[in-house]
Amino acid sequence: MRRGYSWIACLGVAGISLVICGCLRHAKTPPASAGVDTFHYSNLTRQIEVPSSSDATNDFFTSTPRPLSLTTVETQDYYELSLEETMRHALSNTKILKDLGATVLRAPDSAKSVNDPSLVETDGRFGVEAALSAFDAQFTTNTSIEHNNRALNNIYFGGGTRILHQNFSVSQTQLSKTTATGTQFAVKNYTQYDNNNAPGNEFPSAFTTWFDIEAKHPLLQGAGTEFNRIAGPNAVPGLVYGVVIARINSDVALADFEIGVRNFISDVENAYWDLYFAYRDLDAKVAARNSALDTWRRIHAQFEKGRRGGEASKEAQAREQYYRFQEDAQNALNGKLMDGTRNVNGSSGGTFRGNGGVYVAERRLRLLIGLPISDGRLIRPSDEPLRAKVVYNWECSLNEALSRRSELRRQKWQIKKREAELVANKNFLLPQLNLTGRYRWRGFGNTLFPNGGTGEFNNAVSDLVSGDYQEWQTGVELSFPIGFRRAYAAVRHAELQLARERELLFEQERAIVYDLSNSFAEVERAYQLHETNLNRRNAASDQVDAIQVAVDVGDLPLDSLLDAQRRLSDAESAYYRTLVEYQLAVKNVQLEKGTLLDYNEISLNEGPWPDKAYSDAEDREAHRSQPISSPVPWTRGPIVSDGVFPQGSSVIHPLEPEVPPQPQQ
Repeated sequence: MRRGYSWIACLGVAGISLVICGCLRHAKTPPASAGVDTFHYSNLTRQIEVPSSSDATNDFFTSTPRPLSLTTVETQDYYELSLEETMRHALSNTKILKDLGATVLRAPDSAKSVNDPSLVETDGRFGVEAALSAFDAQFTTNTSIEHNNRALNNIYFGGGTRILHQNFSVSQTQLSKTTATGTQFAVKNYTQYDNNNAPGNEFPSAFTTWFDIEAKHPLLQGAGTEFNRIAGPNAVPGLVYGVVIARINSDVALADFEIGVRNFISDVENAYWDLYFAYRDLDAKVAARNSALDTWRRIHAQFEKGRRGGEASKEAQAREQYYRFQEDAQNALNGKLMDGTRNVNGSSGGTFRGNGGVYVAERRLRLLIGLPISDGRLIRPSDEPLRAKVVYNWECSLNEALSRRSELRRQKWQIKKREAELVANKNFLLPQLNLTGRYRWRGFGNTLFPNGGTGEFNNAVSDLVSGDYQEWQTGVELSFPIGFRRAYAAVRHAELQLARERELLFEQERAIVYDLSNSFAEVERAYQLHETNLNRRNAASDQVDAIQVAVDVGDLPLDSLLDAQRRLSDAESAYYRTLVEYQLAVKNVQLEKGTLLDYNEISLNEGPWPDKAYSDAEDREAHRSQPISSPVPWTRGPIVSDGVFPQGSSVIHPLEPEVPPQPQQ
């Protein structure tokens, strides 16, 4: 049965539409000559099933009010929202770190969540606990019972009989443990029961039991705490997943989570200032529309009276100007569904776009901070952008960026991981030389446990504890593959990976210096343009006032006034655009320095543990504070961490505001 897809072209009234029907199985329909109705079978192959789920649709979504649009006539209540409150809503309402690229729908597996570090930590294959479990003690037991009835060719094999009747059972119990040095210990117990008809038996049935204490210690390959903590006791060349590797993976996951939170906070602030600009742009468009409406009304009044200055061409021109500004105002209110300012759209923290109107930008902000998409209120930013001049110290900012960026910390953990993998893989170039030892206590008896009888071999347990029968064995095991082909390949692969990670770190540092340089230059550019556009706006406003007077007395044509009104509207929008660009440029410097979370007074902390965990931690700390006296020298594992990352160690607001100069009139 082949897998296939069926394509059906349907002819509609308005035109031709192509309907794509994909099915995971292609049913083989009977031929028409068979006289069988195939519609039922062909219809089944095109059905799409719905997964069974007990989760009902949340009323939180089904009760969402109609979104605001240009047809909304009722007056809306404003929700004055500060940037600090916006951040608080975003962090408290977020389990999935949302972005503006629709990742949660387009690629849900790549969406970041607050559970990501815990998922890595608790991974049953490569997590820390999974790596530690390789050193857990293992208990195994098994029992088998058999009945034998056989004819033997040799009488000696049957203990004096050629027809052997036997009931036999064996029970095996073992407790094994692998230590951090690679030594394997095992305590084993074997108990056998044998009941047969051999004439040479002392007892018709007898028990044999013994205890083995075994140890196997690697001397070359697999030896030492460094290797076992990196690779684990069950590692093979190229596949090392020990405790050290698992812990580094957890630290990498924490760095990824911090990057996700930082980018999320950056997107939230971008959306907040996008909405601020949308309101200011709307104000400019509405003011221009009202001005054009006033001009049109005055000219229309002269047109109806047939006076000079009210010619039909001028009335039509003023009317066209009004409807043009009306279109701009409607777009500024509702907006178009276009990308807003978001991360990595020209700069790491986001280059300001200012697309979309109030309604679109407001819904975008609601989406990010977890508020209902529509609740009958209209969010309005209450904070104002920064207008004071900010001066950063380049040397200090550069040092902060190279020491605090989460990407660099994540990459350094990757380098530590590759270095540890290289050390572990080099160990596989050594022969496997193991020192083995075994000590055994044996017991034999007519019964297994004491039953009140006397005499030698009355029961196996008493004979065992008497210590009369003891055995020992020691030896050396040596094995190695001729040529070590897999081990050499694993070492070479680890060396190449380490070289790649180091080159990546170099390029990442270079890219960070580049991005920081751009953000520094952007701060200067945005502030200078903010001052320039402030002067431009003032000049455009003065020009409109002057031309209005000249047009009223007939010294200038109407075209001059309409053109001046357009320039004033453009200057007003340009001023607020550069003001928001300056605010985002200051934010982007903090992002490039790696201090954006500190700048917003946000820190990452682990949630509370169960009360029993704190009690266990106190007990462990008490044991750690007591020195252990042992003749066996202890070796320390590899050091991969310099301690806890100091969040908020830098100055939260390393800014030097200056009073901006007064614009030249």
